[in-house]
Amino acid sequence: MKTERVIAFGEALIDRLGPPGGNPLYDLPVTDCFGGAPANVACALSRLGVDVSFIGSLGNDEIGRSFKDLLIERGINIAGLQSDTDRPSRIVLVRRDTSGERFFEGFEGDKGLGFADEAISNEQIIKDWPLIIENAKWLVMGTIPLASEISSSAFRGCIENAVHAGIKIAIDLNWRPTFWRNEVSEVMTPSLKEKNEIFFILKNVSLIKLAIEEAQWFFNTSEPLEISSSFPHRPSVVVTDGANPVSWLLNNHLGKSFAISIDSVIDTTGAGDAFTAGLIYKLLPLELDQISKQKAEEIIQFAIACGAYVCKGLGAIDPQPYKEDVDKLLSISNGGIS
Repeated sequence: MKTERVIAFGEALIDRLGPPGGNPLYDLPVTDCFGGAPANVACALSRLGVDVSFIGSLGNDEIGRSFKDLLIERGINIAGLQSDTDRPSRIVLVRRDTSGERFFEGFEGDKGLGFADEAISNEQIIKDWPLIIENAKWLVMGTIPLASEISSSAFRGCIENAVHAGIKIAIDLNWRPTFWRNEVSEVMTPSLKEKNEIFFILKNVSLIKLAIEEAQWFFNTSEPLEISSSFPHRPSVVVTDGANPVSWLLNNHLGKSFAISIDSVIDTTGAGDAFTAGLIYKLLPLELDQISKQKAEEIIQFAIACGAYVCKGLGAIDPQPYKEDVDKLLSISNGGIS
């Protein structure tokens, strides 16, 4: 039964997947999949049975209309979904290697004004907020909206609204330099300006989830305790590393949880977002300061199973699991905790 709500804020877009080992810009066949980290998280949470609101912006185009239909089909509250008549929905070119790992190659569809997800309106959010906030306990965000001036204003406004309403904030660092720069860059390390944009908003969050390379780029360490200690409010921190163990700090409990093996990896797109959804799903009925070490281990292992399950299918959203799928995977896995 759906009760407490989660708000997901940020980009909804299309991942255009090239054939394994090929380039989606010119190699066929390509596959278009619904994506965007916050939209992925919203859809994954809803499939797990959580009441979710999504705040974002899509173009007034076929992609936008189809994505809206998907969100409605998943039972997601779209009171905060905006439609942009001037900018198209974004298409992200995703190259995959033969093992299923993906790399972002740039975008398609820009007609000169950028993309709809870059122009989420804070003024519209203020109008829609009473329809979004009811029973909300967590606000889940990625950092990509900070890369553009308009959506950055909306991002900061949402954080202020959440803090005022007593809603906990979870941030997936989700560093994607292609979104921040005018052209595809092979330099993954964030600049000082880019770091400062992100550090500014982390002072209000209760939970930071990031990949191990993001931890090194932004904090020069992959140790959750060191990352948490760099903030006065000591947030919980979860550091993922693909198929390698997950390091975590939840309510001052430290741990390392092992990955779950699956028979074949089709596509890793959206695995991290499914992990985030699993994490929030398990945290939703709890208070962070009341989590025991054993409960923390259960929470992380459930999240790992959510991420692993998504790798069995194509795209970020279609293969997302129901709770019974996760429970079954956990029951037959050899995953362990140390």
